[in-house]
Amino acid sequence: MRPLPNQFPRVALLLETTRSYSRDLLRGIRRYIAAHGPWSTFLELRAQDSSPPSWLRHWDGDGLLTRTFNSEIAEIVTASGIPCVELRSTHSPQGRLFVGMDNTKIGAMVAEHFLERGYRKFAVFGLENERFFVERVTNFMSAVAAHGFDCLRLDAPAEGQQPAWEEYLTQLIQWVGSLPKPIAVFAVNDSLGAHLLEACLRAGISVPEDVAVVGTENDETLCAFATPPLSSVQLSGVEVGFAAAQLLDQIMRGEPPQKMEILLPPKGIVVRRSSDQFVIADRLVADAARLIRDFAPLGMNVNELCQRLNTSRSTLERRMRAVFKRSPKEEIQRVRFREVERLLSQTDNTIETIAAQTGFPHCHYLQSAFKSTYGITPGTFRKRAAQNP
Repeated sequence: MRPLPNQFPRVALLLETTRSYSRDLLRGIRRYIAAHGPWSTFLELRAQDSSPPSWLRHWDGDGLLTRTFNSEIAEIVTASGIPCVELRSTHSPQGRLFVGMDNTKIGAMVAEHFLERGYRKFAVFGLENERFFVERVTNFMSAVAAHGFDCLRLDAPAEGQQPAWEEYLTQLIQWVGSLPKPIAVFAVNDSLGAHLLEACLRAGISVPEDVAVVGTENDETLCAFATPPLSSVQLSGVEVGFAAAQLLDQIMRGEPPQKMEILLPPKGIVVRRSSDQFVIADRLVADAARLIRDFAPLGMNVNELCQRLNTSRSTLERRMRAVFKRSPKEEIQRVRFREVERLLSQTDNTIETIAAQTGFPHCHYLQSAFKSTYGITPGTFRKRAAQNP
């Protein structure tokens, strides 16, 4: 039964509206309300440094969804006693429900992207003013180290401590110029990624041939405006917003939450020119890697790969093992299973459909191969992914 208008939950959204991630959060929240509402909502256009709204201290609403940018807002929200879900980790008070991105998977995803393209020298351009930036830096460096490589690091000046633009850019040009080449650089947000590309442009450094760059957040305006266009991690803002609204709805109804923190994986990397390059010295292996990336999920096998490359199976096997420490068959299977994982985690597609989408001849073969590799069935993997997003 549809509730009466005066029975709608009254929910305030204290989210800045200047960033693409925050706007995606709002789309996800709206999607939940459209399916499970209605709610009576209050939303105002806010910047990160906005003061707490004057009404917040005395508001007697039913719920809050907030991205807290300072301790003053955190204290007011906590004092209100209103059910609340936090969407920003840095100023999230102890014990507050939180929904956000899994930064460990962001770092690992970018490291894998670079490694697949043959990079063996790495750097990270970071910030220390936010917990999530620090997590991205730390986990990217850990992922690179797990493959046996070192990672150089530069931290950008914090807000309020930045020098004039030309002075800042000169410092960045000097750093980029000092890096060993070719090198892959992870920028913890798209603004830093764009700054790095500008420094390369000014210094005459080829991108991505000498320096490959991946940012984070996939802000379409920033990524498209950069020269060349910036590759970037696509965050799951819509999914985070939906999950946060769902969690708030649950606690407004008096149901205890199953967990205090929900972390969602990134959707993937939107590859643009800043990182769309292979630097594998062995041209045969580089061509094989491209073909496997593009065609393995469509069912290409080793024989077809060798035909496309006009080479023998033994030659390709020997040279791929020298570069990747994996055979062509193992690399094809790895790429297929990576796509299987994504589809199991992020879609409701049947196993039959997923098998067809990832190059397996039938679902029974996928199930058998998946269990042999992972030790569990695809269905169990999907259930665990849903329980631990």
